[in-house]
Amino acid sequence: MNITNETNDIGVSNKRIWAARILAGVPIGLLTLDAGIKLARLAPAVTGTVQLGYPPSVVFGIGLIEILCVLAYAIPRTAVVGAVLLTGYFGGAIATHVRIGNPLATHVLSPIYVAAMIWGALLLRGRLRGLLAAPPARRSVV
Repeated sequence: MNITNETNDIGVSNKRIWAARILAGVPIGLLTLDAGIKLARLAPAVTGTVQLGYPPSVVFGIGLIEILCVLAYAIPRTAVVGAVLLTGYFGGAIATHVRIGNPLATHVLSPIYVAAMIWGALLLRGRLRGLLAAPPARRSVV
């Protein structure tokens, strides 16, 4: 039997599972690195945060929130909740970049690009099947 044609228990092929893992791995890696820099309070994180109009004292807290959201997304059982939390986190980033007038394609839309990868991976893995499914048709009683 060819492994690439097998499906898991919810009917998703192994090719889709691996594509989803790769697609999810990119934002997980990037956001973990970003959170680590913030948690370590490295100079680039502190400088960037101050340039965005926030005090240096919030860097660690933002990094902690970010890593907790990433962990929730990385755990399969809580991946949808993690994606929702990260989407909220990205909303704050978008609002911050809009507020200070950063460029649209590079700064303002970057969180949307990452969110698209996060939600795309969940879609490929079949995690959104119940959320996106059409409600069952109503039967009329005669």
